[in-house]
Amino acid sequence: MIRDWDITETNLGRLAAGPLPDVAILTTAAVEPHNRHLPEGQDLLHATYVSRTVAEGAYTAGARVIWLPAIPFGVDSNLLDFPIAVHVSRKNIDAMLSDVIRSCASYGIRKFVIINGHGGNDFVPFVRAIQAEIPVHVFLCDWWKVGDDRYAEIFEQPEDHAGEMETSVALALFPHLVEIERAGDGVAAEYRFGALNRGWLRTSRRFSRLNDHCAVGTPFAATAEKGHEYLELVIERITEFVVELAHAELDPAFPMEAP
Repeated sequence: MIRDWDITETNLGRLAAGPLPDVAILTTAAVEPHNRHLPEGQDLLHATYVSRTVAEGAYTAGARVIWLPAIPFGVDSNLLDFPIAVHVSRKNIDAMLSDVIRSCASYGIRKFVIINGHGGNDFVPFVRAIQAEIPVHVFLCDWWKVGDDRYAEIFEQPEDHAGEMETSVALALFPHLVEIERAGDGVAAEYRFGALNRGWLRTSRRFSRLNDHCAVGTPFAATAEKGHEYLELVIERITEFVVELAHAELDPAFPMEAP
């Protein structure tokens, strides 16, 4: 069966018959170390699963959506001390996204959702710029943050990188790639400055100065059941938004409430 919501499966005959999609779903990720026990492709694998499942769910619910393949690499300059982090500069990822969005916009697609799977990818400046340059609306979703308000109901330990939540998601989606017996404890050094630890001052962390296994957060309470529960919550919420977005009218006030 051809899945019309997947750009890699549909075809010219189907697309030319119209109507074209209202929403394009883009995926961004990274290939980088995740403690010693998770795959280097963790971000790519889970972001792809989330975005594809959202696209299928939205399409099934009657939204005209199209899913585009993930950009696999991300901004990883602060993980390069570990093998093998693949770093792509911010300007190059922005350029790729810009070209993809402009291509889709040339066919009349005006609404875009970026489902991001990597904390180092910050697209707010990019979105601000492209929305001022061409008539599109781009929405950003760091998928792992969508259920923050329910996080403590599901997980025991806080998550930053390769901890309980990410390990649970991996156990739910690709357990054959998880080698929990290799995992480090995820205990990371704190900043020497209180302002940084309290969060009102920020900087970029070089992960090799946190610990020797590229992790922040313990993974040992992770279970597949927790991963499935969190994924279900997140995917349901994002799907509802995409359906609502697809049906929303692009009036002069969009995306704000009309006066």
